[in-house]
Amino acid sequence: MQEAATAFAGGPDALEDILLGLVADVDRAVHEPLEVFPVCHHSPASAVAMARRLREKQPKVVYLELCEDMAPLLTELRNCRLPVAVQAFATETDQFPAEWAPLSVVAPITEASAEYQAIAYALDTPGVELVLVDRSSDHVFQWDARAHAPAPEAGPDAPPEDEEAALHGDAVGVEIGDLRPRFAELEEHLLRHGKVRHWSEWWHQYVELPLGDSDHDTYRQVMLLIGSLFRRLAPGDPHRVRVDEDRERYMWTRMREHLAATGTEPEDCLYVCGAFHAVSRVEEFGVRGSDTFEIGPRTATRWLHGLIPSSHTAIEAQFGLAGGSVSIAATQWAKNLKRTRVKPYVLEGQSGRRPSKSRKAVAAAAPGPAVPPSDRLTGFLGQPPALDRLDEAELLGWSVEIVRAARRNGYLASTADAIAVFETSILLAGLRDRARPTPYDFQDAAVTCIEKDTVPGRRDVRRIVEIMMGGDRVGQVGYDALPPLARDVHDRLAPLGLKLQQRGVRRALLDIASRPELEACSDVLWMLRYLMPQGSARAIMGERKLGERPIQESWDLSLGTHQRALIELGYEGVSIEQVLEQRLRRSAYAPQATAATVLAAVEDATLYLRSRRLADELGNHALQVLSAERNVDGAPEVLRRVRRLLAYYRTSEPVLPPWIEAFTKAGYAHYCTLLPTAFTDDDAAVRHVSAMLGFLFGMESLALSLGCDRTQLELAVAQSHPRDPAKTALLWAAQVHLGRLTRAELRATCDGLLGNPLVVPAYPQYLSGLVHALEPVPGLTDFVVEAVSNAFGRLPDPVLLPWLPTLISTLRKDGSALAPLLIREAGRIFPGRLTALDAWVPPWLDRAEPVDPRPAGTGGLALLAAHPAACDAVAGLLGCEGTWETAGPGASGAVLAALHPDTAAALEVLLTGV
Repeated sequence: MQEAATAFAGGPDALEDILLGLVADVDRAVHEPLEVFPVCHHSPASAVAMARRLREKQPKVVYLELCEDMAPLLTELRNCRLPVAVQAFATETDQFPAEWAPLSVVAPITEASAEYQAIAYALDTPGVELVLVDRSSDHVFQWDARAHAPAPEAGPDAPPEDEEAALHGDAVGVEIGDLRPRFAELEEHLLRHGKVRHWSEWWHQYVELPLGDSDHDTYRQVMLLIGSLFRRLAPGDPHRVRVDEDRERYMWTRMREHLAATGTEPEDCLYVCGAFHAVSRVEEFGVRGSDTFEIGPRTATRWLHGLIPSSHTAIEAQFGLAGGSVSIAATQWAKNLKRTRVKPYVLEGQSGRRPSKSRKAVAAAAPGPAVPPSDRLTGFLGQPPALDRLDEAELLGWSVEIVRAARRNGYLASTADAIAVFETSILLAGLRDRARPTPYDFQDAAVTCIEKDTVPGRRDVRRIVEIMMGGDRVGQVGYDALPPLARDVHDRLAPLGLKLQQRGVRRALLDIASRPELEACSDVLWMLRYLMPQGSARAIMGERKLGERPIQESWDLSLGTHQRALIELGYEGVSIEQVLEQRLRRSAYAPQATAATVLAAVEDATLYLRSRRLADELGNHALQVLSAERNVDGAPEVLRRVRRLLAYYRTSEPVLPPWIEAFTKAGYAHYCTLLPTAFTDDDAAVRHVSAMLGFLFGMESLALSLGCDRTQLELAVAQSHPRDPAKTALLWAAQVHLGRLTRAELRATCDGLLGNPLVVPAYPQYLSGLVHALEPVPGLTDFVVEAVSNAFGRLPDPVLLPWLPTLISTLRKDGSALAPLLIREAGRIFPGRLTALDAWVPPWLDRAEPVDPRPAGTGGLALLAAHPAACDAVAGLLGCEGTWETAGPGASGAVLAALHPDTAAALEVLLTGV
């Protein structure tokens, strides 16, 4: 105490003031007419003392330090397997920063906690009222300190972030009994002088063990002393002090309001709160305190409440406790019950409880040596290291079990190691001035004696000890306590015949072809896959595409493991269809939403909900978003999704929806307007411009049929003057498609580039543009193969080799559409056997340009004369009238061709392709 006062209170003279303050705080709390019961969260000693005091006092009203808006949920605890957490959740906030959403407050409850004893007593005892008096969940965030100070970091002994540690997510934890030093220096001082490694071990050694079987007065005074000491040595953070004091004013104001409204006598009540708040010095403290505190109104935030599964690991991670400390507390709770023979309170119908031992088994356990109540705490640290029979038997069992578990995990452990662990545990306890070995001593002894220089398996000895002590117990929310959405999901998946509420992975096989009723289950599973975290519903076989019906599917389901995520879906709606529709609307109408994002929502609405109404609404919104965009970053995604939706509607609907017709017209005009700028903009990549051209050329026939003008596209291409080589090649492909550039001219241009030494280093960039041109102009595939082949044959290695990674990355990125075209065309052109390669001549080198010296329109006269019926049919289609006149053998069509030269020229091109 002298050293602590010197280090943290300004000098040894401050010790007198601290001691007098401690006495005053304890005296004030003890003489309060409304009995104040100080507790520590998840403390077995607090739980035992609470159960004993409730049976002695039998209070009529229990005031509990817990968010007052969580009271309706407590009755549902009987339908759950502990540990679980009471949660308040809000997705849409009011008067809170947007980056805080969603808001979540959780209060975890375990069986070895004082608050559970109070809740079980109040709910199952007739005539007893349970009143929650702490600030509401809304006030938790109103007074939140996250904007003023960062959250405390987990220490080195905190459990790792894994799936179980994330059960509470990013929720704000509400703790009953904040009994931890408020700054690191004091905690380090206590750990160093207590010869322990972390706070959980200090608390277990110096509080849990002495108070585990103490009487009520001793327990109460010690807890008040600890709370007063930590409060007086806490740093003066103004914001935190104000929050603590406002909570105390809030709770005492609520209690006085209840006493005045019901007329209950304070002597018939019990106030359960953290020891830190039990020694409050605010003016509002006590039933005779002042009524000067005004409780502010709540915001308009709509809070939803429910129960979510919790676990020992999640509690440790949220409150910065050492790994395994909550499991050790559960073990200590069972020992305390056996030692003290206190009968705990348990909610009637509580599920998941371990069967209690019979009275005969409890009586067989020999109690420790009888010690007068006044001496149970006095001299505890000076007691000799002696074991009673119960602890010795327990330590022997631990030593044998750790060896057995270590051998299962690959360690070469033996009976000698069990003896060594037993003796080393006693030795370590003696070196640390402990009367008996604690689980932490046993853990250190096991690591020392069994774990040598390597870990043969997945688990080290420290983790094996944690599992042996009870492991990570995970709670479960019962079916009756689930929100309507979660119950509806389980009901709709009932035909699968799986126990989906259990933890672990369940394999579901859906033969929809033979059992059509399973298609409804398939719809639910695909929506869950979309809405829930990865791994909760994983498709092993089967996929969902537009216009396709499922035949067989296989799923790995772990809804029991991800029960919290399913419960939180219930906060957003009463059915998964409603939640999915809300999510799609939220993403489509978000401020940062693009046309591609909205089209994705349209596709998902069609794919998962089969909702034409929602798809039409979102499609009309996509049209507005596209018209407002001023960049082309989303053009590739827009092109892909519009193509899929258009193909789906053309095969499944009698007519196209009005929104997609309007989107095609607007997109055609929009991309024509942006095309010249995109060709010259350095921020617009080649694939973006290629996607724009793909939209314009791919949707051209539909757009023209809807009234668009092709002249707009021709003008946009004519006004485009790119400087980048890749975009220049892309422009050439567009000109070929529009007929403004022939293939011969394009081939001559490429040959000229290869023959120009100044341009050769940039030639691969032109080829990259031609490769991207396959998206809008797939008819150039053979020419691109020709150009790439010429590049491989004529480019020098210093230019060719650095370009190959670029070509490979381009094909990999757009391989789904471009690579098959190139591979198919290359397979058609190149010889199929290696032996034929030497004699093979590329078709572009063997091609001779056709030269016809005859006048236009006479090249196909012989063919026309040979097939007069075909000529008559084509002439009828073209609206030409005439009769055949013979002028000699073989010239039956000459006169008609001479009368209609334009028709003859068109037929020549049609029939000969020249």
